[in-house]
Amino acid sequence: MAGPNEPSMEDILASIKKVIAEEDAPREPQERRAKRAVTLAAEPEEEDDVLDLSNAEAPAGAGHDPAAPPAEAANLMAEDAAGSTRSRLEELANVAANAPPGANVNPLEEVVRDMLRPMLKQWLDERLPGIVDEHVRREISRITGRKL
Repeated sequence: MAGPNEPSMEDILASIKKVIAEEDAPREPQERRAKRAVTLAAEPEEEDDVLDLSNAEAPAGAGHDPAAPPAEAANLMAEDAAGSTRSRLEELANVAANAPPGANVNPLEEVVRDMLRPMLKQWLDERLPGIVDEHVRREISRITGRKL
């Protein structure tokens, strides 16, 4: 768990979202950014992010492959529609990856981002598994009523 001098998981996620939003911001028109900001501000914040395990799969020994998707999810979309959607998303990812940086890039911000990225990666690599593990344990304890 985070110590008194370490930021909370919510602070970390908020800063990651901010960095991602700042990286994408120069590429979208000002009007679109304003609309997105209004939309985000209008959305109510959830009180708790809760992992819902009420539709958990059967135990591993029940003859069901845990890696396979649930039966109802397998036929949710027609294969041609799923393939078309998948290819369009891949196309978007390729265009976004190869897009040139925006014209309004501040060189100082770029230097700071480049310096912070490895530190953020190291911090996440060291602490995120423990944070996720602790939250999953807490949620399982809450659902089952037993301490883990």
